[in-house]
Amino acid sequence: MKSDLPKVMHKVAGRPMVDWSIALARQVGCERIVVIAHPSQQVLIDHVGPQLGEQSIAFQDPPMGTGHAVRCAEDALAGFDGDLVVLYGDSPLVPATAIESLFDSLANNAAIGVLGFDAAEPGLYGRLITSGDGDLEAIVEAREATPEQLDVTLCNSGVMAGDADTMLRLLQSVTNDNAKGEYYLTDLVALARADGKTCKAVRCEEEDLIGCDSKADLAQAEAIFQSRRRIEAMTSGVSLIAPDTVWFSHDTVLEPDVIVEPNVVFGPGVKVQSGATIRAFSHLEGAEVGPGCSVGPYARLRPGAILSKDAFVGNFVEVKNTTMGEGAKASHLSYLGDGEVGANVNIGAGTIFCNYDGYLKYKTTIGDNAFIGSNSALVAPVSIGRGAIVGSGSVVTDDVMPDALALGRARQTQKEHWAGEFRARKAAEKAEKKKG
Repeated sequence: MKSDLPKVMHKVAGRPMVDWSIALARQVGCERIVVIAHPSQQVLIDHVGPQLGEQSIAFQDPPMGTGHAVRCAEDALAGFDGDLVVLYGDSPLVPATAIESLFDSLANNAAIGVLGFDAAEPGLYGRLITSGDGDLEAIVEAREATPEQLDVTLCNSGVMAGDADTMLRLLQSVTNDNAKGEYYLTDLVALARADGKTCKAVRCEEEDLIGCDSKADLAQAEAIFQSRRRIEAMTSGVSLIAPDTVWFSHDTVLEPDVIVEPNVVFGPGVKVQSGATIRAFSHLEGAEVGPGCSVGPYARLRPGAILSKDAFVGNFVEVKNTTMGEGAKASHLSYLGDGEVGANVNIGAGTIFCNYDGYLKYKTTIGDNAFIGSNSALVAPVSIGRGAIVGSGSVVTDDVMPDALALGRARQTQKEHWAGEFRARKAAEKAEKKKG
């Protein structure tokens, strides 16, 4: 990856790749999840530990192949009785149905199930050699394959499942007598067959099994995810005006009859309810958008932004950790941070919630039906009462009573004829400089 960040911590669709594998394990009902890491990968350890517990992290030091990696999990799997599946932290798109099919193969008397794919260009992939009845006879590395075996397009993904006791027992017989001096998980197939057991190959789409070893692979995986997610959204009733310009996260939820205009980015944690419109060039993350709302164009909703029914957030408005009540409006050029805005409130252009004093954040509260004039600064903590009006250009530092008018600006003064005299004086100065 040419990066200080561990490979599996790089993100696809806003989620570290390792989290895709953890989520997959949970989705198929795995009772125990063990992540194999190198002790130097502190970023990965700190990330996974809170999710699974430190007892679910096993260390491989030094790395000595995939078979050795699985053996490193033996202590963490102590007392486990059931089927084991080996997933990879750099393969984010493996579908749950594929893993369920692997488990089904075990239920049908296979000792080992291997996930494979028909490759358009098999190249250096290991080949899955199967018999006429579909049994997996061998996994052959491309460099060791015969010309006939190289013609096989069914390739090894590396994902394998089997009875935990059987796999761990067979792994004790795996040697590192090979060019790389590593212990290969793939050797389990030959060992199982030598033990008189059946192995099965389970097919999956090639795109599902993409492994990401480079930034280019990451981009390819992202493109596959986005293409699928766009089709899924439109199939479910979402209108994407220019689908290729809309970017989803792994957990984006859009209900039917949502309209998304071009060049919209959904970061993690976004839910948009039916009838809402997300207009062009908007960015949403950690936000909830209610039914009938309008967001953008050029709006930003940050984590904690909650828009109630029919709320309106217009161009160049940023909302962070703020709830907007039903029908509330901030049409343009405003920052609403750490606040609670009541129903039918109108927030004028240029309004700022001054929520930070350099050390702590504070809350701004605006009651129902209040009106905030343009270019106002509300210095939190502050409360604007129900139905109150804040005059344009005000700096509000004290609470405003319901139905009151608050003015927080200097009194206007006027000097007659001053502008004309100013222009005449400056024109003369400019002309004098040109003469020089």
